[in-house]
Amino acid sequence: MSIFVVIHKTMDLIIKYFAHLTDEQKSNFSLLQELYKDWNLKINVVSRKDIDELYLRHVLHSLGIAKIIQFNEGATVLDVGTGGGFPGIPLAILFPETQFHLVDSIGKKIKVVDEIVAGLGIKNVKTTNDRVENIKETYDFIVSRAVAAMPTFVHWVDGKISKKNNHKIPNGIFYLKGGDLTEELLDFPKAKIFSLTDYFEEAFFETKKVVYLPVKYKK
Repeated sequence: MSIFVVIHKTMDLIIKYFAHLTDEQKSNFSLLQELYKDWNLKINVVSRKDIDELYLRHVLHSLGIAKIIQFNEGATVLDVGTGGGFPGIPLAILFPETQFHLVDSIGKKIKVVDEIVAGLGIKNVKTTNDRVENIKETYDFIVSRAVAAMPTFVHWVDGKISKKNNHKIPNGIFYLKGGDLTEELLDFPKAKIFSLTDYFEEAFFETKKVVYLPVKYKK
């Protein structure tokens, strides 16, 4: 097996792009493979073909958002449709002083997220098993990985972004998507698209993007 393939199966891939991790962060990232493999045998939240490439297809992909924005201490971030905890858990490890709220309507997925968070021992994550429409709080930013087309997603999270800005980048949505987004973003002229190939060299990211939509997105 080539070194190129092996690196995708280890957290060395994370260190490759995030060189200044603390020992605690390295430890937490390294635990993810074991924790997800164990829980995936009980409750399948990561496709079986992807579990061996967890760091490439899920962890590093989630951290693509961190190439666009650095969340401040005390920032609040809502992860909608978190599934098995992506992008919320990798981002929570990277930004331990930021508060993350991971929401999913499927109870067994939130159970896995709770167990992963407990296994890591991180304290900056809370979870809710519910539809996002029922969440009452507001947040600096909302993140997600392609749970719906952008118009639908924006409708779901309407009113959940705080109007008080604490970052250089105005509050809004960071959405991990792939493919041609031209039609999907027609109604969002203020959307900015960041290609992840500008930050990561692996072929997996050729069609992967981060879409940023500020809270005042209409005009």
